[in-house]
Amino acid sequence: MVLDKITNANDIKKLTQEELQQLPGEIRQFLIESLSKTGGHLASNLGVVELTIALHLAFDLPADRMIWDVGHQSYTHKILTGRKDKFATLRQFGGISGFPKTQESDCDCFNTGHSSTSISAGLGLAASRDLNGESYRVISVIGDGALTGGMAFEALNNASKLESNFIIVLNDNDMSISPNVGGMSQYLGSIRTAGAYQDLKNGVMESLYKIPVYGERLVNKIRRTKSGIKQLLIPGMLFEDMGILYLGPVDGHDVDKMTAMFQKASRVAGPVLVHVLTQKGRGYEPAVRHPARFHGTEPFEIETGIAKQKKKKAAYTDIFSTVMRKLGDRDERVVAVTAAMETGTGLKRFHNMFPKRFFDVGIAEEHAVTFAAGLAAGGQRPVFAVYSSFLQRAYDQVLHDVCMQDLPVTFAIDRAGITGSDGETHQGIFDISYLMTIPNITLLAPKNKWEFSDMIKFAIACGRPAAIRYPRGEAFDGLKDFRAPIQYGKSETLYEEGDVVLLAYGSMVKTALEVRERLKQAGVACGLVNLRFAKPLDTQMLSQIAKSYQLAVTMEENIKTGGLGEAVCAYLREAALDLPVIQVAIKNQFLPHGNVEVLKREAGLDVESITKQILRSTTVIRK
Repeated sequence: MVLDKITNANDIKKLTQEELQQLPGEIRQFLIESLSKTGGHLASNLGVVELTIALHLAFDLPADRMIWDVGHQSYTHKILTGRKDKFATLRQFGGISGFPKTQESDCDCFNTGHSSTSISAGLGLAASRDLNGESYRVISVIGDGALTGGMAFEALNNASKLESNFIIVLNDNDMSISPNVGGMSQYLGSIRTAGAYQDLKNGVMESLYKIPVYGERLVNKIRRTKSGIKQLLIPGMLFEDMGILYLGPVDGHDVDKMTAMFQKASRVAGPVLVHVLTQKGRGYEPAVRHPARFHGTEPFEIETGIAKQKKKKAAYTDIFSTVMRKLGDRDERVVAVTAAMETGTGLKRFHNMFPKRFFDVGIAEEHAVTFAAGLAAGGQRPVFAVYSSFLQRAYDQVLHDVCMQDLPVTFAIDRAGITGSDGETHQGIFDISYLMTIPNITLLAPKNKWEFSDMIKFAIACGRPAAIRYPRGEAFDGLKDFRAPIQYGKSETLYEEGDVVLLAYGSMVKTALEVRERLKQAGVACGLVNLRFAKPLDTQMLSQIAKSYQLAVTMEENIKTGGLGEAVCAYLREAALDLPVIQVAIKNQFLPHGNVEVLKREAGLDVESITKQILRSTTVIRK
């Protein structure tokens, strides 16, 4: 196999032309076979095989710096930099990440995971290069979906001032996770079809480049001229009007054309954008037909594309989908907002039923929150469905635009807690802490699927900012008989006995049930309270348990700093209530990628670790 000849960065440059033609097929076959066993981001990686090959042929790593926006499409880059043999450990604890990681390779120059950041990071590297008097090239790869993010436009605006080379590669596959929406998508679509214009522009530029000595100077002078040829050839061209040279579009599956284009781009003394057209899922028919489903996939059967392990129970996202559809029927004021995550957040059914009340704003969480605030100010009841990790990008908007005005926006925070294989950038372990600081917001978390349904209805009806956090995966279906009505700021006492009380929040109620059983087997009886609300805290309940128990254990799937446990301790201290508290939470750290259960054990959130910690404390109390 040709692929076996690539064990280090730049080995690709040693291949013959015949071997280079064979390489894309081998990489695709390797990715399909490998990810069918481990799972991972398949469709996006299949789409950038030739693009990555061309980049590695045109540039030298690690001397040149290449930044992948989001980074889930960097698998071919990892293969070409000597990490093929580690793919059996992809996204597993202790294995290689599904995203670029500077700790893995010096060919990964910047860690990414959230979208719309690569241009800003690349611009910073280019500025640093110039300050240090160095000459390496900087390439920022960004997708058309990520280009809907406001941060990308802020970076483009800043990049236009640069007077040294900086290459932006726009990977245009007409998709983010769900199909792209909005003006930028339509604009890029018009460029795709403007073949006659592109032939004219490229022909003129090619001719000028061929003029000895003066050709490149002429091109650069034309690019900087605000009147003249640019207006004649490219009227209204967004990027060039911003001061960024535009090259393309070029076929993203033609290695030779892209390599030549990248080499040309590297000669430009200023920012240049190369527009590359790719097909998401290319080379694997199930991924081509269903790119959203194969964006991030579990292990699957290669022949059919069907997941090997079928989901047995409804996930919290499924419950959310059902409840939103029902609420949409009952109340015309209920509207749904997503940031390019219609399928991932479970809003597809709502979109199908109520298309005029569904809003996909693209990958733009900050805009999504303020847009929702505007909807609420106009009399609607917006629900913004978003992953926990992505909502933190809109902290300022939650604070200023929603909570400061006390507007009735509901935040449905999916993937809260430890999410697993996507690693540091996607773990939802900070939302309790960063939302607890904001006045006027109500924070809830359900113990099971029935309480989740009740909480969605309660949050929308309460008429104020409210956030419900819920985990990834199957919805807990235990404690069915415990369904006390949701009352604002009130917890739910499940069991009252013993000297120890477990104060569990959301997903940790299930864990607390198992801990309680383990403690009972060890001869320690304990009570259990489903907190329901992190904000406001049920202070009346806390005052009562301080009189009834000798030890309280707070349990949350969030970092300890600024979390629920600290809030409980602060109240007890301020109220001069003498009750020892064990805070079960994640220490202030970034969690790596890996299986959720493994990560919980590493973080001390598993049943065995919690039980041992409590038993040690109860022994001290008894003595």
